[in-house]
Amino acid sequence: MTLIETIVLAIVEGLTEFLPVSSTGHLIIATALLGIEPSAFVKLFTVAIQLGTIISVVVLYFKRFFKSLDFYFKLLVAFIPAAVFGLLFSDVIDNMLESPMTVAITLVIGGIILLFVDKWFNKPQIEDSDNISYFTALKIGLFQCLAMIPGTSRSGATIVGGMAQNLSRKAAAEFSFFLAVPTMFGATAKKLLDFYKDGNQFTSQEVNVLIIGNVLGFIVAIIAIKSFIGFVTKYGFKAFGWYRIVIGAIIIVMLLSGHSLSII
Repeated sequence: MTLIETIVLAIVEGLTEFLPVSSTGHLIIATALLGIEPSAFVKLFTVAIQLGTIISVVVLYFKRFFKSLDFYFKLLVAFIPAAVFGLLFSDVIDNMLESPMTVAITLVIGGIILLFVDKWFNKPQIEDSDNISYFTALKIGLFQCLAMIPGTSRSGATIVGGMAQNLSRKAAAEFSFFLAVPTMFGATAKKLLDFYKDGNQFTSQEVNVLIIGNVLGFIVAIIAIKSFIGFVTKYGFKAFGWYRIVIGAIIIVMLLSGHSLSII
């Protein structure tokens, strides 16, 4: 990967990971436009740069992360469904990842849902995500399992799940950010383990690419999270719904016009 490709993918990942727009869909378009071949390292890179975005959440919500053990237990309860689901159906998920059309269609469907989610759940009772019960955390974790379908968006699924459990937009978004930490850390650890199991080794250039990608992803994710919280609290999710529909339509048009898109 070149420096320009590293910068572009890191910015795309940092911007889209915590927004309900599907980072996978955006990476498909970015890699297609850049002409990047989906090598073993490239596939690892797109997951490993999540470490930078994980750190951005911990930094922004530092006091919340070291507030109480109860906080960690709730995150663990919410994390368990996706961990179990991922282990049991990893082969099915990998097969689905081979279909860019699945991503495009899911983007559109998710976009339609976001157009109406503010009307469906317009009477929030929980303004602080620290006040949710363990059962509520579990139900949000079950919603996160929907993100196993490429194009769904992990943040989108968990935010909608939170709002369905009477969390406010802000509280649902923040809990989604918190839940991303164990989820993305687990995904990164598994990807690294698989990378080494397949007999791969990092070159010095690849190490530098990972460092640059994570640092840039960290910076961009901080900006994205701060901007997203303010925007969604004031305006809701309709704009993201329309945006998802447009991105999904772009992928569909590219596929129907003969472009070969790879999911990395």
